Amino acid sequence: MGKKQHSKDRLFITKTEWATEWGGAKDRDLRVPFKRLPFYCCALTFVPSEDPVCTPESHILSIVPYVTKYGKNPVTKLPLALKDLIKLQFHKNSDGEYHCPVLNKVFTEFTHKTTGNCISYEAVKELNLKTKNWKELLTLRSFIPTLTR
Repeated sequence: MGKKQHSKDRLFITKTEWATEWGGAKDRDLRVPFKRLPFYCCALTFVPSEDPVCTPESHILSIVPYVTKYGKNPVTKLPLALKDLIKLQFHKNSDGEYHCPVLNKVFTEFTHKTTGNCISYEAVKELNLKTKNWKELLTLRSFIPTLTR
């Protein structure tokens, strides 16, 4: 008998064992491909928003006439007033891509909502959070920091 006969005996199943021997591997073809809606598109019509507004639940919509008529969020069916909507102001560069007006960096799918001015989180982190400057970068209105990472 060898000294290292049971060196691979474990009381648990490794990830590789689960995937190859125990049926943990899934065929990639069986999964339905999911593509996230771009952030600048309306969550109802799936087209780029003309006059985009954002709900408190972070749904970007073009729904001002709908809210004035029905008074509720079309996605969640909860009551919604016009004062709850945040008017968004996107800035485009010369290539037609949405970008941060402070750093001129193109937006990705990961943007944070604090006000209607769409500014990259990197700009807020460098110019507001690190320097403890609690004024919005474009309008110079003061704000309360709620987003810290």
